[in-house]
Amino acid sequence: MTISNIDFGARPVFLAPMEDVTDIGFRLLCKRFGASMVYTEFVSAEALVRSVKATERKLAISDEERPVGIQIYGRDAEAMVEAAKIVEQAGPDLIDLNFGCPVKKVAGKGAGAGMLQNVPLMLDITRRVVDAVKLPVTAKTRLGWDADHIIIGELAEQLQDCGISALTIHGRTRAQMYTGEARWEPMADVKRNPRIRIPIIGNGDITSAEEAERAFDSYGVDAVMVGRATFGRPWIFKEMRDLLDRRGPDARPLSTDEKIDVLLEQLRINVERIDEYRGILHTRRHLAATPVFKGIPDFRQTRIAMLRAETVSELTDIIEQTRERLHELENGEAGLCQNVVERS
Repeated sequence: MTISNIDFGARPVFLAPMEDVTDIGFRLLCKRFGASMVYTEFVSAEALVRSVKATERKLAISDEERPVGIQIYGRDAEAMVEAAKIVEQAGPDLIDLNFGCPVKKVAGKGAGAGMLQNVPLMLDITRRVVDAVKLPVTAKTRLGWDADHIIIGELAEQLQDCGISALTIHGRTRAQMYTGEARWEPMADVKRNPRIRIPIIGNGDITSAEEAERAFDSYGVDAVMVGRATFGRPWIFKEMRDLLDRRGPDARPLSTDEKIDVLLEQLRINVERIDEYRGILHTRRHLAATPVFKGIPDFRQTRIAMLRAETVSELTDIIEQTRERLHELENGEAGLCQNVVERS
């Protein structure tokens, strides 16, 4: 699959752009484990135009993570065009237009998924951004504003006619936010449309390698984008590539120790690239969500301690103590199994 002149190979899997999640440390790990494309945290066009430092920092990218996209959002056409020009100078491989974020502070102000209520403005912004930059421009949106206004079929054609190089579709309406199940059949309908020439990237409820494979096999999308399932689990891309590439016996899953090492590395990368305080903040969300620690009895207080740790040494000590606890649990289960075998 290709977007403009970028070749992603067969059945690519992308990391979705997510606020406070897809910082550079996390992107580098996802890339290492097989993500075909990564995106920065999404960026406010108006904040970029005003030169807000915290927003400008989100534009920092590394050659190690390429291909990488930067996604912008806004409701003012002039600001979106100016922001796209600023982003182009940061040197990403493509620019993505966010017409899908459902949260109130974005969609409620008419940006993100709010654009689904003002399609003429969405199309005007898209045309103007495409004309203003030399990089490939892509877009991400949802099925429609609500169940009574599923417009993705017509909208996909309109966005393509504006000159975008690919379209990502999240299989929910804005009204659904992140509730209910993502609907993939409307994406399949878009892909089957003979007028659609650009790649269609499917997004929504992809939480395992098996679901990624089903998205390709059952709905015919050109690529799959993974969001929330990556929290604290960058190795999910390895799991997906192992299945999609039919690696078979050579596909050894990561051990618990290796997964904990990855989380510690993420902490180290974040602290080195940002600073200790913010590096820890960027890592907390992943520690809270990672499946590595699920199933540990009475883990609540330890989790709270992880989320309250203020220094790298304190947080590392808690993680290492948790590692030892997991070893004890695994050894206990192994011993129990051995006793059962011996008694039988």
